[in-house]
Amino acid sequence: MASLDLEWISVFDEIYKALNVSRAAETLGISQGAASTALGRLRSYYGDPLFARTSRGMRPTPRADALHPLLRQVRESLENARTGAPAFDPSSARRSFRVCMTDLGEISLLPRLLNHLQSRAPGIDIEAEKISADTPRRLEDGAVDLAVGYMPQLDAGFYQQSLFEQDFLCIASASHARIGKRLGKQAYGTERHVEVSTSGTGHTAIVEKALAAAGIQRSVALRVPSFLAVAQIVAETELLATVPRHYASVMLAREPIRHLPVPCKLPRYTVKQHWHARFHRDPGNAWLRQVVAGLMPPAVMSPPARRR
Repeated sequence: MASLDLEWISVFDEIYKALNVSRAAETLGISQGAASTALGRLRSYYGDPLFARTSRGMRPTPRADALHPLLRQVRESLENARTGAPAFDPSSARRSFRVCMTDLGEISLLPRLLNHLQSRAPGIDIEAEKISADTPRRLEDGAVDLAVGYMPQLDAGFYQQSLFEQDFLCIASASHARIGKRLGKQAYGTERHVEVSTSGTGHTAIVEKALAAAGIQRSVALRVPSFLAVAQIVAETELLATVPRHYASVMLAREPIRHLPVPCKLPRYTVKQHWHARFHRDPGNAWLRQVVAGLMPPAVMSPPARRR
């Protein structure tokens, strides 16, 4: 009897998960022809079609269902032996991850992340930490597993993955007496504003630089250290605020506010997740990064990360 090729096991596992030969080949970084050849040899080896085409697409045979847990275990054991890393099973693991994020991340990411963990990884807990000027050092020291947000200072020296692009909107109270459906440069400059001065992120710098280039000078009545209360402040006063679009959209459902285009062109920026080389191959951290990426809009996802 011919020996069982280790590459066939990987092909089988990926086809079983994707139920698609092309996607399995793409995941493994091989050609579709190579994956089809491996599947053909597996069928010959086991004397079973393993996967059959149906009206609902490709489906595993009973023999494939029986083989999958065994072959998956073989694959994981070989991968652990190759990398020296222990296996990570999120459904049974008990572990805490520390994630640096902005208050925007706390609003938009944390609820979805915790709902995901509750149903799929109940033994995993998250400790959120505010992004600060100290975040790069904490990543380097291993005190923090992951940082998520807009942090230009982390673009060099860390692994990174782009998650989604973001731009800015202006928000105002729904009952603001002087603001209509449009907001011109003169009105934007005349009205008083809330400004968010965050440490460790670059949101304020983007806005200030673009406004200066457009010849617009804001009258800032209030500076706050985070976005958390900005929408409520705007809703209950006549102050304006220039905020990321996603924040404006979330707050629109919670506060009596409206959003308007900023009367000058503001550049888009990219929200990323960053991590240090010490955690790059850790199975638990790799799983967490995959979860975070999967919770983001797929249309704006980038390929997995690189180190700069």
